[in-house]
Amino acid sequence: MTDSTTRRLGGTEWSWAQAVPGGTGITVVAILLSKPPNLPHLQNALHKLQNHHPILRSKFISTPPSYSILPSPFLQIQTVDIPTTSSLLQTPQSSDPFPISPLHRLLEHELNINPWAHDINGPIESDLVFATLYALPDSNLVFALRLHTSICDRTTAVALMKELLVLMKEGEGGAEREFEKSGEDEVGLPVEELIPKGKADKPIWTRGLDLVGYSLNSLRLAHLGFEDVASSRRSEVVRLQMDENETSRFLAECKDRGIKLCGALAAAGLIAANSSKHLTDNESENYAVVSLIDCRKILDPPLHDHNLGFYHSAILNTHKITNGEDVWDVAKRCYTVFSNAKNSNKHFTDMGDLNFLMCRAIENPGLTPSSSLRTSFMAVFEDPVIDDSGGSQVEVGLEDYMGCASVHGIGPSIAVFDTVRDGRLDCAFVYPSPLHSRKQMDGLINDMKAILMGGGR
Repeated sequence: MTDSTTRRLGGTEWSWAQAVPGGTGITVVAILLSKPPNLPHLQNALHKLQNHHPILRSKFISTPPSYSILPSPFLQIQTVDIPTTSSLLQTPQSSDPFPISPLHRLLEHELNINPWAHDINGPIESDLVFATLYALPDSNLVFALRLHTSICDRTTAVALMKELLVLMKEGEGGAEREFEKSGEDEVGLPVEELIPKGKADKPIWTRGLDLVGYSLNSLRLAHLGFEDVASSRRSEVVRLQMDENETSRFLAECKDRGIKLCGALAAAGLIAANSSKHLTDNESENYAVVSLIDCRKILDPPLHDHNLGFYHSAILNTHKITNGEDVWDVAKRCYTVFSNAKNSNKHFTDMGDLNFLMCRAIENPGLTPSSSLRTSFMAVFEDPVIDDSGGSQVEVGLEDYMGCASVHGIGPSIAVFDTVRDGRLDCAFVYPSPLHSRKQMDGLINDMKAILMGGGR
């Protein structure tokens, strides 16, 4: 193949293409390494990933909205020396009273590098994936992959990290055999073209009523208090970690009640946010929660986790929260409402509606409270990432990792990226700053943990 090929964007991909220039939808996986990688080997590994997954060697073309798939890999690792990294770690944000690790700081730095910040309606051709290796003063390194979310949902990010670690650990031969078992030899279709027949059907009058309903309901929704609505925004992260005993107890509580982790996290967030407003016991407010579903296994044909792209859909539900409610009662309600909506195929029938409304809000920020571009209080994933790799990652020097996506354009006040890693819960809570402050979010997340561990209000 000597020339590039193209594939038009689907509706969900196009909505992300409109969101990312404003700052939402920059996906980053950051890995802390104690052993310096062989740079040519790492570069070759990335090229093998691009060869194996054609979507990774694509460029975004704005007119018409499409991916241009180049015939050969082109990704080059950018290296950042110790003085430059040290300067990045000494940003003004580093003086805040909530110190964070170099890995955490560099993750935030990457979330706020936006090569796609341009007029989406102008003629554009841009790369969709970037790689950077940062040298730290303590001889450790941080390797970061930054991707445009239209080609990288959370499942894609996890698959990429796993495949990259295989390449780094086993060398080309072993990795090739791994890929052959779960390979991808062409660019996948948009999610809309893989929805099972009849699952997305909705009468046109029902669609119109739903659009009106979503729009009117949004005007009555409560939000976490905004601290600065005027200043330019960036994405920041608060990290919540539980030890093995805490996680085991928490997950056992969820299992005993027949709910998923997402229901409990949403409930704790709703109760903590409502409590922060110091309402009287009989006062209540309505909050929106967006639940994200990986559709791969329920598409036609079904996909596997190594089919890269954006194959998530969303369900938006509102919840009335009154002070004094029990967290597990709220969790059961949150999960039941979500589960019923999923069983009714709302993740398929409302896909186009939610994409349409997101794009309208991007064009008209005044449609959102205080022009904040907040469309919900919280976003959660239906299922956490499960990582039981244990000590196998030590061979490549992996000490820690974090992965999430930016939200400082349109989106929720809190996006939850949850992982159960070797039996320990590890959550990245991403929020737009200074719309919300680190102090405000740190307090909210600590309250959430106390609520979950206390099993009460």
